[in-house]
Amino acid sequence: MDTGLDSNNFTFEWVFNGTVLPATSPSIDATQPGSYTVTVTNINTGCQAMSSAEIIESNLPTFEVTVLTPSFSETHVVEVSNIEGQGNFEFQLDNGPWESLAPGQTTLVFSNVLPGTHIIRGRDDAGCGVTAVEFTMIDFPPFFTPNQDGVNETWNITGLSNQPNAKIYIFDRYGKLLKQLSPTGEGWDGTFNGSKMPSQDYWFRVEFIEPTTGNPSTFKSHFTLKR
Repeated sequence: MDTGLDSNNFTFEWVFNGTVLPATSPSIDATQPGSYTVTVTNINTGCQAMSSAEIIESNLPTFEVTVLTPSFSETHVVEVSNIEGQGNFEFQLDNGPWESLAPGQTTLVFSNVLPGTHIIRGRDDAGCGVTAVEFTMIDFPPFFTPNQDGVNETWNITGLSNQPNAKIYIFDRYGKLLKQLSPTGEGWDGTFNGSKMPSQDYWFRVEFIEPTTGNPSTFKSHFTLKR
């Protein structure tokens, strides 16, 4: 805490929680939370002024992010929990609004999270830095449009790139295997042996580790190719 005044022209009395401190300099290091008061006296005129400040202990929060819903759910939900640290904390999903914890609240839930990789950031309202935790939501796009317009040109499972050993198989309506994909690859471009496949539904099977349980899992569904 710094008064910004010259000790040649002023004297200083610092008080912490009602106790006079030995410091007589224009500034002090406020190492403990509490109420600080400084009385400044002009040496030449004897005029005095007083100023007080409340110091609140605060630091970076630590917390865990838990995906509550299984992969490929209709809606995706995550929870912020095990929040530790000193301060009044608030949290942000990606670039969304900051949400504060209500009095007595120990967890915070974000719903309707989109598939893919996300970041939840936590900070205290005193602005003492940000803690960031990354997580992924696994799902699949319901359609893709390989028509050379640069949008939705390929199809792949979303949010599975951190499982490079996962296996993805694509079939036609009769069960014929058309393509095996890697979750880290470019995806399916809608062709088979160099020929464009028609606009219709296609089926897939994915073998992966379910993040909410840590167990091997298989999921099957279908998506649409639109031209």
